[in-house]
Amino acid sequence: MTNYGMAYFLEDKSGRLTGSEFIDLHDRMRLSYHCTAFDATKTVYMINDTTTTYGGLRPLLGLSFGPDNALGTINFTPESSMPMKKYLTKVSPLGSTKSRKFRGSDGQEYRWDWRVKDDQEWTCTNTWGYLVAYYNLKTPGEPEYHGSSGCMLTVEQPYAQLVPEMLASLMIMRHIAEHNL
Repeated sequence: MTNYGMAYFLEDKSGRLTGSEFIDLHDRMRLSYHCTAFDATKTVYMINDTTTTYGGLRPLLGLSFGPDNALGTINFTPESSMPMKKYLTKVSPLGSTKSRKFRGSDGQEYRWDWRVKDDQEWTCTNTWGYLVAYYNLKTPGEPEYHGSSGCMLTVEQPYAQLVPEMLASLMIMRHIAEHNL
């Protein structure tokens, strides 16, 4: 993976929770988020690396939601999974469901918060309060572009190895907000 010392700007092509492509504006990374199974008991999404250097699809993470949009499990590998409620825990027992923390594969704790900054729909910080990632919606009044939602996931360069986890945790947070969980 090429390192330019700048953040990863992953354009969210559809802006939908039901599937999208996340493509870095500098073409350093390409991820897909797609539904792979759907029935009355579960809905499964896979996050895949579609960067051409890997020669196709490389599965990274899986998200399995339960019936009626309930939180299910996050699958790190076929042998390793965790309930989403345990992976993304509320910051405070009585606090908002839109403020949750998780432990990354690097052992550090990260926190997603909803609308804490005017220009960011979702903001992820580390335990020291440093900005790690954020998700922006299309700017109001911005024209429509063919093939783009205008939404963007930005992950700061020092956290590039965590991009798949940032995307997975963001999609769970967006799911929580969408379904009032």
